[in-house]
Amino acid sequence: MPPNVTSSISSNTRVLNKAETETVDGVVHLKAEERRQSQFNWFLIIVFSILHISALYGVWLMVTSAKFYTIFFAYFLYVISTLGVTAGAHRLWSHRSYKAKLPLRIILMIFHTFSFQFCIMQWAREHRVHHKYSDTDADPHNASRGFFFSHIGWVFCKQHPDFIAKESLVDTSDLEADFVVRFQDKYYTILIIILCYILPTITPMYFWDESIINSWFVATMFRLTFSLNMTFLINSAAHTWGHKPYDEKINPSENLSVAFLALGEGWHNYHHTFPWDYKAAELGNYRLNFATAFIDFFAKIGWAYDLKTVSTDIIKKRVKRTGDGTHNLWGWGDKDQDQMEVDNAVIINRKKD
Repeated sequence: MPPNVTSSISSNTRVLNKAETETVDGVVHLKAEERRQSQFNWFLIIVFSILHISALYGVWLMVTSAKFYTIFFAYFLYVISTLGVTAGAHRLWSHRSYKAKLPLRIILMIFHTFSFQFCIMQWAREHRVHHKYSDTDADPHNASRGFFFSHIGWVFCKQHPDFIAKESLVDTSDLEADFVVRFQDKYYTILIIILCYILPTITPMYFWDESIINSWFVATMFRLTFSLNMTFLINSAAHTWGHKPYDEKINPSENLSVAFLALGEGWHNYHHTFPWDYKAAELGNYRLNFATAFIDFFAKIGWAYDLKTVSTDIIKKRVKRTGDGTHNLWGWGDKDQDQMEVDNAVIINRKKD
């Protein structure tokens, strides 16, 4: 789900000779023998290594010395930053599955900035490419290249030429028309420094006299690393393990664990089948879809509106046509439901007679 943190497309482009490439529909593709040869960004490898080592030290500090308030604050920041990604960059700006008034858009922009997953403009643009060309070379975190690549390896690699070509064709006029998105894009660097690093560090120090070491490694570094990996699981685990009750021919799956950890983004087979549903799931189960509860709350006070959903009839038809038979109501193993439909068919036929 999150976009590549490298900031320049041009810096990810390499010169290809004719032996390495082939052109299909005007798009340059690497030939099979060259397609999986990646160019690594060693700077990002070093940065993310430091980030994860710091996070592990943060875990040690949580066990040995960090105050409870600091741990809770880190969790709070994880929740709001994840909501900024799920309810904001994903469901609102990428898929336009609902509309939000200015105050809510500002809140979601601030929440999203805490996540350090690049600006909304680029996040949404790359996510739209991900959906249109899911699990192909045009997908920035192509799951067909393996779990590690789809989870975090794609961050370390130069972008694939197929992705670069497709990304340039994405329509982002709706994003460019949004003042909040433009503001974040323009001032993203300073916003990141303040919201993602300075504020999480100084808050525990000022309000409950936490040490700078605990504040930095727990509330900032551990929280940031944990949040990133929970989002990355949507690209990796939810494209690898789970049932496919809506479309068995695609990789995205229903993954309960990811749904819990990512606040409702693990119902991935449904989401890739019906990406315009604001719930990103068939059911609005708030326990495993906190992002839906968040949106519904703001819908009640009028800040969120035009929430898009999918009718039960459409879902049922799709489940029966392309599902893997694991749906709890219309799956192949539900004998009670099968018998009910047989009985209904008999009643209808009798009426016709």
